[in-house]
Amino acid sequence: MRFYTKEECEEWLRGRERAKPDAVPEPQVERTGYPTEPHRMFVVAHWIASFLTYRMPTLLWITEWSIWPSSENWHLYYKLRHSYADMRLLHEAPGHLFLAHESEDLTSFLQVAMLNGWGGYVLTRADYVNVFFSHDEYIDFFAKLDKNLLEVRKEFGISKSDRSHAPD
Repeated sequence: MRFYTKEECEEWLRGRERAKPDAVPEPQVERTGYPTEPHRMFVVAHWIASFLTYRMPTLLWITEWSIWPSSENWHLYYKLRHSYADMRLLHEAPGHLFLAHESEDLTSFLQVAMLNGWGGYVLTRADYVNVFFSHDEYIDFFAKLDKNLLEVRKEFGISKSDRSHAPD
């Protein structure tokens, strides 16, 4: 695992000729809310880290924090980060690059980020489905092709009648 500065995150995307998924013209999007039971957040984070990454490197880029300070557990986050021998602050290096075999690590960091009320992106090298998770407790799944979202719809019980697309 590596920690990236904002500039390194942008370079990671440029090196793959990509942009953040919400900056891509006309993406396919599915939205789901966070689970109402906090213990289910692990299940969501684990599914994203396990299913969407295709065991390829994945960038977790935190872009929103300190919006809901009363829900942030900075101690837990920094203890987790320090266990990887990185002493920088989140604003100094908001990117977290996970290698193919580090899906459990991605699960832990994503779960902590969502529980802390942060927002950001899960950007997969595979680029079939990418994720934006919001401090407002929803997750947008982005894909170039609608068929790439079939498993997302199945996992989160999203049907045609209750689809909620991201606002413009």
